[in-house]
Amino acid sequence: MSGPLPAWAQEPQVERDDPDPRERGSARRDIVVTGQSLRTEETALPVQVLAGDELAHRRQGGLGETLAGLPGVHLDNFGGGASRPVIRGQTLPRIEVLTDGANLFDVSSISPDHAITADPLLLDAIEIQRGPAAIHYGGNATNGAINLIDSKVPKVVPVGGLTGATEVRFGTGDEEKTLVGRVTAGLGQFAIHAEGARRRADDYDVPNGFGTDKLRDSFADSTSYAFGASWVTSKGYIGASYSRMESEYGLPGHSHINGVCHTHGLDLHCEAHGGFDDPFGGSDDHTAYIRLRADRVDLRADYDDLLPGLAHLRLRGSYTDYVHDEIDGELLFTRYTNEVWDGRLELTHKPIFGFTGTLGVQYTDGKFSGINVEDLHVPFPDNAYGTVPPYYHLTENVGLFLSERRSFGAVDVELAARKDWRRIRAARPQFLFTLTPDMEAIYDTIFRDFYGPDWKKAIEDETIESFLSRNPPVRHDPFSVSFGATWNVGNGFAASLSLAHTERAPSVRELYARGNNLATNSYELGLAARNPLLNDAGIAPEDVLETTDAINLTFRKRGGPLAFEVGLFYQDIEDYVFARLIETETETGVPHNFLIYTAANVRFAGIDGQISYQLTPQSRVTIFGDYVDARLKSEDDNLPRIPPGRIGARYDLTAGPLSGDVEYYHTFEQDKVASYETRTAGYDMLNATLSYRFDLGRAKAVEFYVRGTNLLNELAFAHTSFVKDQSPLRGRSVAIGMRHAF
Repeated sequence: MSGPLPAWAQEPQVERDDPDPRERGSARRDIVVTGQSLRTEETALPVQVLAGDELAHRRQGGLGETLAGLPGVHLDNFGGGASRPVIRGQTLPRIEVLTDGANLFDVSSISPDHAITADPLLLDAIEIQRGPAAIHYGGNATNGAINLIDSKVPKVVPVGGLTGATEVRFGTGDEEKTLVGRVTAGLGQFAIHAEGARRRADDYDVPNGFGTDKLRDSFADSTSYAFGASWVTSKGYIGASYSRMESEYGLPGHSHINGVCHTHGLDLHCEAHGGFDDPFGGSDDHTAYIRLRADRVDLRADYDDLLPGLAHLRLRGSYTDYVHDEIDGELLFTRYTNEVWDGRLELTHKPIFGFTGTLGVQYTDGKFSGINVEDLHVPFPDNAYGTVPPYYHLTENVGLFLSERRSFGAVDVELAARKDWRRIRAARPQFLFTLTPDMEAIYDTIFRDFYGPDWKKAIEDETIESFLSRNPPVRHDPFSVSFGATWNVGNGFAASLSLAHTERAPSVRELYARGNNLATNSYELGLAARNPLLNDAGIAPEDVLETTDAINLTFRKRGGPLAFEVGLFYQDIEDYVFARLIETETETGVPHNFLIYTAANVRFAGIDGQISYQLTPQSRVTIFGDYVDARLKSEDDNLPRIPPGRIGARYDLTAGPLSGDVEYYHTFEQDKVASYETRTAGYDMLNATLSYRFDLGRAKAVEFYVRGTNLLNELAFAHTSFVKDQSPLRGRSVAIGMRHAF
């Protein structure tokens, strides 16, 4: 892909290994410190930095759509409001999304219809690491990490005391209207920052071959803003910010008709009877959508030479208050919340016997709710008793990690290890009695002989004990270790080898799911939810720890007309947590899958990367592609939603203030499918960008641009999507925009 160019008044760059401390607090505007968040100068894994004009032109409403098409990165899309990146065949929770090196806490890993709470419109750069990053960021980064670089906590004081930028954009494919603005002001050693973005988009166009020219309920409406301030010195900075994201987006292809589905043992039954009924009733001819709000407070600091022997101190602290409502017509049927306190401290020591290393500790305390509830709109009945939602799961995690690096001539070596101690338990739920005096008298006559005079308390304790037994506490202590070596051959050539042993603890949904997930048309049963497959095998949920042994080879060439970065990988995974199909029920007319989470042995192998050549000082051609082969070794089935192979080419041209690119890639057919999937046809994608920049003096510019996507108007389906047949990719669309920096 093309190199980064200024997207705003500042050019995001990755911090050097040996930054001059005097530059950290200076008024230079050409360096934005990222704190070596993904260690892009050191890692033996493939890393790409998307920044500048390329990021500005590629940005969509969701992170997955923004990154889709980059080598090794596909998307798991759910209409226009939610899209998750897929790296080397896997998505959340096996990749970690970070904000300036700190974990981003939302509920996007719980279900594919949940949006990632990051607005690409407000980012300076995106760092994408393919391969295990679990050593630094925990087991959820076992297959990669995506770091989102922003400016909400200023790291430098702007030259002249004030910088800012604005952008407006209009899109034809979904009637998109976008407005973005931000400003940073300097007051002595203090910097103050404010930013905001507003985006509205209607249902997006799809080719007529889908049966309609618009994808119903693919609309998306979002507002994001942030305020931050920091104290900047010659040795570093410390600052804080508050940010909020609000979003409302549709769920295409929604059907609530399978809300009646329930199980009898290992049999899925989708017909109402007895106490099992459809919690919705009525038709499906209305809109289902999600209304989201995420508040976050960040504390960030990077400081050099704070104590003797200490080269750098890095602090990341955050408080996240997340909530979203899932609404069916006018009915609120579930609500997800996630309240998380997180702190991360890293200390980098000066060279000892030639080694430079970082010792870090991370503490996370989270309170989550939302799964297994789809009837919030149903009032608690009269003359009844029982638990009432929300049902909270509490997570506490402590992580300790260490990495050490040293150069032996032309070879750079890195060793790293991380140990986590994680506990998840269900909080005691609220219990409710709604007995009338007459009914309470009848119950008193019945239950007094069994429970005694305090029968109400006995029934409450018994019911809650039953609830907690269905949601047992689970503890995991994953350990990860890696070794990496990079041989700098010379003339810009380098070869890297990475060996990693990583362990990932199952997520909340993988552990405790028990009920219908209407977004994915499935009934799911988690590892700890009295799972019959594990019980029959005599396996406790604490015994399931996803363990990956990975080998990564990366070949790079930088400098000169020829440049490339190609990565090969092999992963052997024991106790890979996946949803095994038990039965597909079609009684309602809408297929509903009964899935039970279990563990299996699998392996992933593949290749991804790009090769580019500078034809002239003004033009460059790039060839890129990726391929993943996944094998489910211990089951007579294939893994679901594995991306097909892809290959493409891109041509970039710059002629003074005029620049442009043309990009074409072919995504191949995916016919290696799981038992409950169908094959996905291949497709061709053609995108192009043209821009013209007016320079108005130092750090001032106006750019006009136009970008067309899917110019061939291909009817394309992403095999990686849970709802690929309900949610095709966007049809032909043209975005016209203007950016102004000062």
